[in-house]
Amino acid sequence: MRRRDLGALALLPWLGAHAADDDALAAALREGRCAILLRHGQTVPGIGDPPGFRLDTCSTQRNLDDDGRAQARRIGAWFASQKLRPRAVRSSAWCRCKETAELAFGKAEVWPALNSTFDDSALSPAATARLREALGSIPANGFEIWVTHQVNITALTGRSVASGEGYVVDAAGAVRMPVRL
Repeated sequence: MRRRDLGALALLPWLGAHAADDDALAAALREGRCAILLRHGQTVPGIGDPPGFRLDTCSTQRNLDDDGRAQARRIGAWFASQKLRPRAVRSSAWCRCKETAELAFGKAEVWPALNSTFDDSALSPAATARLREALGSIPANGFEIWVTHQVNITALTGRSVASGEGYVVDAAGAVRMPVRL
């Protein structure tokens, strides 16, 4: 057996685990009454946005880098391969979230409840309450995609997540499983 073949064999357990995760995620979404809270794709380096940024001007914000755009496309390709269609794709008004949603799913509805509360933590309780309320209105056999920010995901779930990753959250606000596509 060649060294190259041994390397490929070493990947088999990982590939099997990844496929099982994919199957579990697809099954959870088909059950419905849930949303994926998805953190925007990877961005250019930095924390928060530059001083004086404007929501209506992407050039003033911290935006996706090439890897973040590739993440978003991969996410969309996975959903297409699974023949899964969300009943709604909602996004924060920040350009990095909108671009993630649009590259993955084609279009998104901007929903202020998903906007970042990083610079004004006083907004977080009301935004989190709106998210919890909306979770309860997602019908059986339906799921939504909510593209948002780390701070919002942590406020709702109590957990951290990397860029381009998220959690399936059920109608009661409980985390069902992580999402790493």
